[in-house]
Amino acid sequence: MRNTSKRVSPAVTVIIMFGVISLLGDVVYEAARGGNSQYLNLLGISASQVGLVFGLGEFLGYGIRLVSGLLIDKSKKHWLFMFIGYGMLLVVPLMGLTADWNILVVLILAERIGKALRSPAKDTILSEVADKQVGIGFAFGLQEALDQIGAFLGPLLFTLVFFLAGKNGIAQYQAGYRLLVVPYVALIVFLTFVYIRVSANRLAVPPDRRRHPQRLQPIFWMYTAFTFFCTLGFVNFSTIGYHLKAEDLLSDGNITLLYSLAMIVDAATALAVGKIYDFAKEKLSRKAGGLLLLIVLPTLSCLLPILALSRKPSLIVAGMVVFGMIMGVQETVMRSAIADVTPFDKRGTGYGVFNTSYGLALMCGAGLMGWLYDKDLIWAIIVFSVAAEVIAAVLYGRLDVMVRKANA
Repeated sequence: MRNTSKRVSPAVTVIIMFGVISLLGDVVYEAARGGNSQYLNLLGISASQVGLVFGLGEFLGYGIRLVSGLLIDKSKKHWLFMFIGYGMLLVVPLMGLTADWNILVVLILAERIGKALRSPAKDTILSEVADKQVGIGFAFGLQEALDQIGAFLGPLLFTLVFFLAGKNGIAQYQAGYRLLVVPYVALIVFLTFVYIRVSANRLAVPPDRRRHPQRLQPIFWMYTAFTFFCTLGFVNFSTIGYHLKAEDLLSDGNITLLYSLAMIVDAATALAVGKIYDFAKEKLSRKAGGLLLLIVLPTLSCLLPILALSRKPSLIVAGMVVFGMIMGVQETVMRSAIADVTPFDKRGTGYGVFNTSYGLALMCGAGLMGWLYDKDLIWAIIVFSVAAEVIAAVLYGRLDVMVRKANA
């Protein structure tokens, strides 16, 4: 029988290995993110405070990527940033050792900072490996699908703890956090294995040294503006989870289970959208042709608060399906597009600038929505979300014109 393992290209091997790294990382931090808002609610933290903490965390998690991206472009120390970033996930199991919300806030923010350090390095390597070999959309779609399997499994650990204990108290949350030390150790061991394997076998494709540094183009800035407003109107799970807990609409175990469902939808969407993204580029013969898929984001984001912030379980479930679809498109198309609208020598910077804008939008949106929720103004959250998405749709129109002109 012929050995079919040779058919797997080095590029796909790297993408799969990076996907497994992301999978293990997501088991750790998505497990925590699926329960953090409910846990803080148990500790007596208000919705506006939770929104501010998560908003600040997202801003740090994306904003610091501007600095880390610049440093990565200059130093080329991609693996160093990945080891430091993933190593900082140790703060998640440490959350199970305290009920002091001040310490918890510091740990939550530290976890986001770790993500800011590792993500530009990982995305830069992935985009270079995929470029002109397997398709950038496919690469980020496959990586995101594996990533979201971890995001599905992580919250299930909390769900398992709640169901086995038959309680939803502070002690159960702390046990769930402490349990995450197991996937954390597995992550660090596998990351080390991948580093040795990639370095020894040179599986990662080196950059084309004939490329010359270029500036970020106007299309990049229009794309960044579009994603800012699209993300500004996106209802974060910190608000949704707090709503479900505060209104006692679902048990804590079912809330984390619902978050797991959204992550599976995210994974399926990422795989499909990644292939469609590459197909659109090929069909339209445009490097940035896949950006046209982004029109689905304003449409879906307008539906999200109407469904997820309702009081009917069926609508809430539908809302979390929409939530997963939005995340799948964001994590695949948004990241793929950066590679198509920036030169390699500026790609770390491009991811940094883009993610800073993305994080600022998340911080402002989550903070404002948390404050509005405390004021019992859910209708205002819906109005704000729709208004932001309308602006995003207008900017999308301008982006579409620029893409067409660039390829005329």
